[in-house]
This record gives sequence, C-alpha cells and structure tokens, in this order.
Amino acid sequence: MAAFSTRRLRSFKRWMNSNRIQCSDALQILDAGVDLGISVHSRCELKEGDLVATIPKQACLTTKTTGARDVIEEAGLDGCLGLSVAIMYERSLGDVSPWAGYLGVLPEIECLPLVWSQDEVDSLLMGTELHKTVKEDKVLLYQDWKECILPLMDSFPSKIDPRFFGAEEYFAARTLVASRSFQIDDYHGIGMVPLADLFNHKTGAEDVHFTYAPSDGESEDNDHTDTDGNPGSTCVRQKEDSEITEFGSSDNLQQDMEDDEPMALEMIIVKDVKAGVEVFNTYGVIGNAALLHRYGFTEADNQFDIVNIDFDLVVEWSSSTFSWRHSRARLSMWRKLGYSGCVSENSEYFEVSFDGEPQTELLILLYIILLCDEAYTDLNLAIAVSGDSLDSIHAMSSAEGKLLPSLSKISEMSNDMLLTPSVCSALASLADMREKLYGTVSLDNEIETLESICCIRERKLYHSLRLRISERNVLNKLRRFAAKGPCHSEMERLLLQERS
Repeated sequence: MAAFSTRRLRSFKRWMNSNRIQCSDALQILDAGVDLGISVHSRCELKEGDLVATIPKQACLTTKTTGARDVIEEAGLDGCLGLSVAIMYERSLGDVSPWAGYLGVLPEIECLPLVWSQDEVDSLLMGTELHKTVKEDKVLLYQDWKECILPLMDSFPSKIDPRFFGAEEYFAARTLVASRSFQIDDYHGIGMVPLADLFNHKTGAEDVHFTYAPSDGESEDNDHTDTDGNPGSTCVRQKEDSEITEFGSSDNLQQDMEDDEPMALEMIIVKDVKAGVEVFNTYGVIGNAALLHRYGFTEADNQFDIVNIDFDLVVEWSSSTFSWRHSRARLSMWRKLGYSGCVSENSEYFEVSFDGEPQTELLILLYIILLCDEAYTDLNLAIAVSGDSLDSIHAMSSAEGKLLPSLSKISEMSNDMLLTPSVCSALASLADMREKLYGTVSLDNEIETLESICCIRERKLYHSLRLRISERNVLNKLRRFAAKGPCHSEMERLLLQERS
C-alpha cells in the first residue's frame, strides 16, 4: 500500500510531537485526500494489549482548554454547545490557535444530514427513521445559535472575526462534535481528541480501544457513544507528570483537576491485527440510521438495523378497521395492563428487529384490539374487579380454576402464542402502511440505483439509499415473520376457541 503524506498530515505530525502525543511507529497514518480522508493502518503485526498511542488531556480541545473558556463558562454553556463554541473560537484564531496543526487535518464540515438542504432531507430521507429527527434537529440547533451563540459576540475581544460564529459555522462545528468527539472525563466532559479521532469505524469489530491512562492501576473506557465495549486484558502504563506537556494554560488546568485525575489517554489494541491492514475503532453497536445521523455514513448488511412503527400508525390502522370507540377502548385496556411502546421525547413507537421480529408489546396490543367483544367485556370486568392489577387477575384466574378470557396470562404467553391469524394479518397491513412512507419508487429500483452510483461522488444519495434499502428489507422480513402464521399450541387453540 502506498503511503500518502500530505502537507496537512506532516503539519499534524509535527504538532503531535510538539505536544507530546505519542504515536507508535507500528501505526501508519495515511491521507487519501479530501474525499476519502485519513485512516490509520498497521505497519507490522499488532498484539492484543499493545499500547499504540498516548494523548495528554491538555492536548485535547475541550471547554476547559480552549482560549474561550472564560466566555463559555460565563455563558453557562457546556456539552456539545460549549465544545462547538470552542471549535469556532480556535478556528477564528487561524495559525495563532494552539490547535492549528490539529484543526488543519479536520474537514471544514462533515457530510451529516444535519447540514443537508431541506430539499435533500425531504427527498433522500423520506420515510426513514431520520426524516423527522433531522428536521427537528435543524430547528433546535438554529434556536441554539440564535439564543446562545449570537449573544457571545459582545463577550469576545473586538479582534475576533464574527464571521466565524455564523449559523453555518455553528452547524459545521456541530457536525465535527457529533462525529468526532469523545467523552474524556467528568472535568473536561466531551472533547476533541487528536489522533484518536482518525481511526475509522467498523460495527462490532474494533481493533483499538480508547481508555484513560489510570493512576490507580485500573483502566476506564472512553467512547464516542454509550457502549459496553471492553478493552479486554490490556497492558496500560501510567505516565509520570513530568512527561505531560504544558499546553495553553496548563498550570491552571492542573490546579483545577483532582489530584488523582489521570492526565493522559491511551489507545490500546484489543485483538491481534495483521500487518498492512486498517486499524478500526468502533463508535458503538448501532444501526445505519444512527450511523448516518451521527457520522455521515452507513454499512452494508448492518446487523443492528431496526425499523420503528409509530404508535400513531397502529391507531390509524385500528381506526380504519374498527370504530373509533372500539379502538379507544382496546388501547385503554392495553394501558391498564401496564404496557407501552418505546418512548423518545414526544413520540411512542414499536421496534422491529433486523430479523423482522416485532416488539412483543406491539403483538399484545394487536391481540387486544382483535379480541372478540365477549372476551373483551369479561377481561375488562376482571381488570376492574382486581384494581387494574395483572397479578390480581392471574390470582383470580387460578382461584376460579379457569382461563380468564384471552389475555389473563398474557405476560406468560410467547410471541408464537400471540401470532393468531388476525394478528399476522394486522402485522402485514402495518408493514404495508409503513412502507408507503418511502414513496412510490420500488425497492428493486432503489437497489438498482444504489448499484449504479459512486459512493464518493454521490455520497448523500448513496448512503440515504442504503438506509432506505436496509429499512425496507427489515419490513420485508416482518412480512415473512407474519406469513409464518400462528403456532397452534394447546394454549392458542383455547384462545382461538374463545373467539369462535
């Protein structure tokens, strides 16, 4: 493999050396240009436990290390908002910024849906899990800029160029924070970690892990996201204070931080790596919707893809099949029994897994909606008598020596038991309703288009198509799941008899 060494990469390496960021000679950083970006490869075989990089925390760009620290703290900004201000401020300083050599290897902006045009969001993401989310993100971030960033202009020195703090510049900074920041520690919060953010992602197949250089002999994990990644049996070593370079106002930083706070971060190999291959980190075990939303790319055959079916879509199906009174009563019973879907902000939904299996709560809801009137009346009476307690219903059922109509033991029923013919038919209908949200272009046509375009030149279309295709494949699996039909166990035969 040919080694690419560009001016920005050479400048970054000099910057790392001057700031005591130690990168093993076993790693090779390659720059394939603006389109393909920077990646990290192995020069030789790497073994599990190898320490390949050490990064002083003072070399990280955070709200505590930036020259805009006082302004950020006085404004009460933190998290992604505060870090975005830090990036914009340091960019405004140009070559004078202590992070100029690092900022030079970062793109001006990451190609996240957040910065796509409104027309692109509507046309490319229509029907996907991201469409509504991205539109809401755009509104909220613009409000952040207007309410939090604009007022800062009066707090900065007059020499600061306000053009670096416009709405577009804020959105650009947010794309870097979304795709490249790490959780560092409680003191720094999230931050930009030079070198660590050059490792590309592979879902569920990380080669290297980002950890503290611990002061007490124990390592602590640091990730892009909240994952359960485990560095395994790692060999880490503590850096002496004398090894940590001073960076910016380092004296103040060291006084502010706890005495036992680790002062460096480490990159450690978590499995053997062959020579001459790319070394990957992982941003978490997440599906394509989250990957495109946070990082701007998707992966083929992502085993963590899911599709959500909104609660409102189920209500729409029920209301079109039964009377509104019928639907409202059955939904109320489902709630009384203590069930709900997944809740995120102001929406409620049910997940369909990569294999096409729907969330159990959805099956239960459909089953209740499809109960015959007699079974519903008896069960509703039992709930009223027992004080809305499912456990009480079970106890009463046992005491009376009979199976209460339909769902008295619903919590003990398997998904197969819930898959009656009518529930299966309802699942197929919901899959059709959900797929209509993607528009009129067929899945086959979208696959054909994906195979004919370049992932570099038409990046937005390419990754949005891969997301749409992956989600529509999950819906096809849901249809196959429903087509399997009911499992005619003894329990289900009893339940089917009740409705006859």
